[in-house]
Amino acid sequence: MSERIEGHGGALALAALRGHGVREMFTLSGGHVFPLYDAAHQAGFPLYDVRHEQSAVFAAEAVAKLQRRPGLAVLTAGPGVTNGISGLTSSYFNASPVLVLGGRAPQFRWGAGSLQELDHLPLVTPVTKHAETIAHAADVPRAVGVALTTALTPHRGPVFLDLPLEVAFSVADADLPAVAPIAPIEADPAEVAEAAALIAEGRRPVLVAGSDVYAGDAVEPLRAAAEALAVPVFTNGQGRGALPPEHPLAFTRSRRVALQKADVVVVVGTPLDFRLNFGDFGAATVVHVVDAPSQRAGHVQPAVAPAGDLRLILSAFAEYFGDRVDHTEWVAELRAVEDAARARDAVAMAAETDPIRPARVYGELRRVLTRDAITIGDGGDFVSYAGRYLEPAQPGTWLDPGPYGCLGTGMGYAMGARVTHPDRQVCVLMGDGAAGFSLLDVESLVRQRLPVVIVVGNNGIWGLEKHPMRAMYGYDVAADLQPELRYDQVVQALGGAGETVAKAADLGPALTRAFEAGVPYLVNVLTDPADAYPRSSNLA
Repeated sequence: MSERIEGHGGALALAALRGHGVREMFTLSGGHVFPLYDAAHQAGFPLYDVRHEQSAVFAAEAVAKLQRRPGLAVLTAGPGVTNGISGLTSSYFNASPVLVLGGRAPQFRWGAGSLQELDHLPLVTPVTKHAETIAHAADVPRAVGVALTTALTPHRGPVFLDLPLEVAFSVADADLPAVAPIAPIEADPAEVAEAAALIAEGRRPVLVAGSDVYAGDAVEPLRAAAEALAVPVFTNGQGRGALPPEHPLAFTRSRRVALQKADVVVVVGTPLDFRLNFGDFGAATVVHVVDAPSQRAGHVQPAVAPAGDLRLILSAFAEYFGDRVDHTEWVAELRAVEDAARARDAVAMAAETDPIRPARVYGELRRVLTRDAITIGDGGDFVSYAGRYLEPAQPGTWLDPGPYGCLGTGMGYAMGARVTHPDRQVCVLMGDGAAGFSLLDVESLVRQRLPVVIVVGNNGIWGLEKHPMRAMYGYDVAADLQPELRYDQVVQALGGAGETVAKAADLGPALTRAFEAGVPYLVNVLTDPADAYPRSSNLA
């Protein structure tokens, strides 16, 4: 049953947005979208503004990722929209249900040279599930409903709507469509049964769970499936924390050994991309479980690839009653590797060396981060260590840029995380290279009283580029930053607080002060530029 409403284009849009669970707006002020601000102001709808449009989209994406509902960014015409395209693209690769509402030069003057006149759709269409220019104010609620339903339908992703100036400002009455639930995609039962049998009958199965497990609210079914089939679990992206670190089937440090020795590799809710050697696991049988048929890999041929609602597929795995192999010895073998690696890591995380080694930073962070802390990675080399040394204890507590690898997410993600969880710790792990992309948006956090802790690993170089380039050519160019730059003083100038730490023994007290400060606080850690994360290049 639809409801009849009246208002200008901004009011009509807001009514439809609220019906779909949108509860806040992220933006950078622009005249083309004033009616949306007016609607928000009149309704007491929370509005958060930033200093660069990319941060608005990243904040909306953080809300979408953490809360599994639509996030909203409102961008003014022309450069407002183009500044947000990196955020849209990251959302596309991360399957985040973000709606970007863009202002647009007036349609009735199109071609006459209005301010910021640009046809956005050809730019945003390749990185959205749906992109549309709304022609009439009365059509706004329908367009918002279609866009958000599309964004939330697996495989999820961002959508874009253009509001021409006259559409945004015009008054109309329109039907507010009822919001229908998203129907689950039913996987082929035969494929699900075949996949379950392969796992159960494998001698050395391994399960890798990714972000779609959290996005699809399938964490509990994942745990049930892992326990029923006694299969060791590794995670990436927002899959991290799906099994707590103390769970007997949760593994982090033995992944290389596990994937080298596995005879069955089950990848659930993440693509077979560069993070997983493009799906090449040697002689192992590959099972790829995805949330929609569109996510089946096209570059490799898994033995079976069930496609559908991950909750239903994983629940069916948990209920499998066919023949199975005892995996006790396999799990114990990986646990021995895991325990040995943990012992080595404990030594690295306690290292007293100066300059400070990145591992020590994470050793100190492990002491102060609570189990429900939201941890955000925005960087290359420095953040790579986080994947090894930090172990999220709960699902939905880890945010990183994802497979697109876009730097600059940090302050936007921090804003979205703080809005989502006002009473939790929010910690941004940032390389000094990444700091150049978004650090000015600390001002937005200060002004809107959104405290977060920022830990910068400051080695004065682009670590993931400098060391590989020297290995390739014997020299490096364009890979140096200003050494020992005082990023903490930048934050102080913007109204926050911070300090520089040069000695390992000073790390713990500095982090304690940061989390007690109640304002955006940056701990600028001078780390060893010779200590690069030991991993192969991702250039392929």
